[in-house]
Amino acid sequence: MKVKPILLTLVLCFVAALGFASSDNMGTWKLNEAKSKFPAGAPKNHTVVYTAAGDNVKVTVDGVDGEGKPTHNEWTGKFDGKDYPLTGDPMSDTRSYKKIDDRTTELTNKKAGKVTATGKIVISADGKSRTVTVSGTNAKGEKATSTAVYDKQ
Repeated sequence: MKVKPILLTLVLCFVAALGFASSDNMGTWKLNEAKSKFPAGAPKNHTVVYTAAGDNVKVTVDGVDGEGKPTHNEWTGKFDGKDYPLTGDPMSDTRSYKKIDDRTTELTNKKAGKVTATGKIVISADGKSRTVTVSGTNAKGEKATSTAVYDKQ
């Protein structure tokens, strides 16, 4: 009699995995610097990778800081608007993602509960590129906005 609950659990896990796999965000995204706009000395995320991590999503980001030094940060959570820990980012210790529609996601970074950056991720209709617009405060405390365009790999 325990076969039914086990089978049901396996089916639900499979369906959840398919949901992640079909998400347009999932996969590897590479920065297209020619189409992007950054203020002078702004950090750049060269590669962003979205992978399934159980019933969560793991986001791994590699790039360079304003001085050209390598950076790496990781976030694991759900796209439910709640704060989840962010590691490797000196400007933020949590990030939240909130899915707005099938192609639009909002993000918020915080440090000690205070918002340090907000942004919007919009995936193109064909799913081959995405535009990330972020506004926040830079390391000098100045307001800054950047627009990064990524190509799906």
